[in-house]
Amino acid sequence: CCGCCLRCVFCWSGAPRDRPNEIGRFYKPEQIFSKLVSCAEKHRFSLLRVSGNEPTIGRSHLLRLLELIDQTRYKFVLETNGILLGYDSSYTHELSKFKCLHVRVSVKGACPEEFTMLTGAVPEAFSLQLKALENLLNAGVSCNPAVMLSFSKQENIARLKEQLKEIDPALISEFEEEYVFLYPHVVRRLREAGIKPLVAYSPDKIPCELI
Repeated sequence: CCGCCLRCVFCWSGAPRDRPNEIGRFYKPEQIFSKLVSCAEKHRFSLLRVSGNEPTIGRSHLLRLLELIDQTRYKFVLETNGILLGYDSSYTHELSKFKCLHVRVSVKGACPEEFTMLTGAVPEAFSLQLKALENLLNAGVSCNPAVMLSFSKQENIARLKEQLKEIDPALISEFEEEYVFLYPHVVRRLREAGIKPLVAYSPDKIPCELI
């Protein structure tokens, strides 16, 4: 997918995020479905996803893709920053009709200040990611939080876990840790932003549990 409503400094996507109209071509949901299923059958995968940027931006496109996948045996993992799902609860209600779906909400940082440092967005938008998890659970949609912790202080992580526990204690057991992978262009972006991760991994030394 292409385009995103955030500008994460650690993002590995370049032009597809910032200038999607200049890269490649756009495809219909039916074409994406065909490619996904073909790849899954070839490699005997059971999980599908569309990655690279923010899939929820193309709402009608995503919903149509899910309609097609819902007729198969496959599970679709929707990876999202959660901003749009937190802003509009009607979106999560639309997602609730798909049995094939699990939503992985990638939370940027452990507090509003970290969120702004990493994404360039206003700190108030941090809460939309948590609201996305609340909206998804209220709609009966399977979901879990995956939190970028490379830049987070322990006290901020502890506070975030308390916030998640208030939404639903089950979110703590499903809490997934994310860390920066130091691809050359990611290192360049971090250097230009003057931001140094507390924990990060080179591409050839990524722990198995993070793959």
